[in-house]
Formats: sequence, C-alpha cells, structure tokens
Amino acid sequence: MSLHTYMLFVVASLVLCLVPGPDMLFLLGRTIAQGRAAGLCAAFGINLGAYVHLLAAASGLSALLLASATAFTAVKWAGAAYLLYVGFEALRSKGSLAFPVGDARTKALRHIFWQGFLSDVLNPKVALFYIALLPQFMSAHDPNPVKHLVALGVTGNMIGIATSLYLRVARRATDKRTAQ
Repeated sequence: MSLHTYMLFVVASLVLCLVPGPDMLFLLGRTIAQGRAAGLCAAFGINLGAYVHLLAAASGLSALLLASATAFTAVKWAGAAYLLYVGFEALRSKGSLAFPVGDARTKALRHIFWQGFLSDVLNPKVALFYIALLPQFMSAHDPNPVKHLVALGVTGNMIGIATSLYLRVARRATDKRTAQ
C-alpha cells in the first residue's frame, strides 16, 4: 500500500468519523449532559465496538452478514430497537442531569461505556465502513490482505477516538454558555 493511498484513507476516515450518526450523537449527548468523564467512557466503548467490526471484517464474517439480507436487516432492527431503548431510558430519567458520585458514579460510567459499545456494534454504518470502504484502499494483488485490512482498521479506530476530542469542544461550549 502506498503512502498516497494510506493518506487518502486517513482523510476518508476522518470525514466519516465527523459525520453525525448514532455513535456521535450518543457521545455528544453524554458529554453535554454528564460531563467529560461520561463522554470519554462513551468514546472508549464506541471504540471497542469498532474493534468488533474490524475483527468481523478481517475474519470474513462481515461479508457473510452483508450477503444475507435477512441477517443484515436483523442487525439494523436490533440497532434501532437499542437506540429506542436508550432514548426511552433518557426520557424516563425525568430530565435529571445530576450525575451520581462515589460508587454510583463508577457504576454509571461503566454503564455508559457498555452503552457506547452496543451503540457501535449495532450500528450498520460502521459495518458498512469496514466491509465496503476498507477494501477500496487495498490492492487486489496484495500479498498480505488481512494484515493491511487490520492496519487500516486500527488507523480508522484511532482516528475515531481522536475525533472524540470533539466531545471536549462540545463540553467547553456548554460550560461557556452556562457561565454567561
């Protein structure tokens, strides 16, 4: 893989990470409502979920999933159901923005981490990224396709976690508005 191809992949990954989707909205929502720690837990959970997609793509499982319209539709519906559940839980919390302290805080952060993980694993946009976009940056004559697929996936995941710095910008903007 040439440096030029790799840099094109980096740019494409950055653009896709910044496009708002369920993961970005979850991340920003947690950051704005509950602060930096909650946002970071969401970001790390989302990032771990992306590694599940990378493993599925490298093993060929993603290709099997996309080949079956029924299986892909089931994953999309599971993701939609999970997002509805998260939204319902947010509404059920009666709008309380108070975040627990002590052991309850640790438990809440762990819960946010796993919500982020599930949000990403059940996000069909991420699955499509790994199965449709990554191969576009690989050569058909590549002697080590799995190695390069993993390298591209890890790069994409690192870009994803770096864009979680986006959450700090959102939190600072909220803090400035609150202070005024």
